[in-house]
Amino acid sequence: MSVLPLIFTSGWASGINAYAVVLLFGVFGATGLTDEVPESLQRTDVLIAAAVLFLCDTVADKIPYVDTVWDAAHTVVRPLSGAVVGALLAGQSGSLPEIAAGAVGGSTALLSHLVKAGTRMAVNTSPEPFSNIALSTAEDLGVAGIITFAVFHPVAAAVVAGTLLVLGIATVAFLAARIRRFLRRRAQRRAEKRLAGGGMATPPG
Repeated sequence: MSVLPLIFTSGWASGINAYAVVLLFGVFGATGLTDEVPESLQRTDVLIAAAVLFLCDTVADKIPYVDTVWDAAHTVVRPLSGAVVGALLAGQSGSLPEIAAGAVGGSTALLSHLVKAGTRMAVNTSPEPFSNIALSTAEDLGVAGIITFAVFHPVAAAVVAGTLLVLGIATVAFLAARIRRFLRRRAQRRAEKRLAGGGMATPPG
């Protein structure tokens, strides 16, 4: 069977939490649960690095506004990780050219990353932190579940990932107006603070 469904699913998951994908695949491969994982992802140093970065991601992703900065910094990291994992999976199976696999994994990761970042911007319009924690936890559990499911049922997992991606894009499009209003209000508050600061610094005439 072609490894394409597994690559698509791993790309979707990488756009949400790239470190979790590398860590899960590495553990599954090292424990012998699947033969689809290349040895390069099973190396001890790779697993340790992925685990440390996963913990960093887990913390940063649950703090309002810090998560937005974290997402911005990972706009390149997540698609690149999705492309690399996809190419490695293709090289392991030999059923798909590595360049094509990298393109599928990277583009899918980019789309899911944009959905994640856009959704998080909308959530940050609320001052309370609990929605961030709940959404981030749901994303972590979703990535763990879909990658585990994909190892044993790649086609079904790809269908689920594709459905979630389409729903995510539709959600971000629906929330776009809210995000724009939030950005305008934030820019207006900053402008008002600058004007207020300038007024305080001006001596009375």
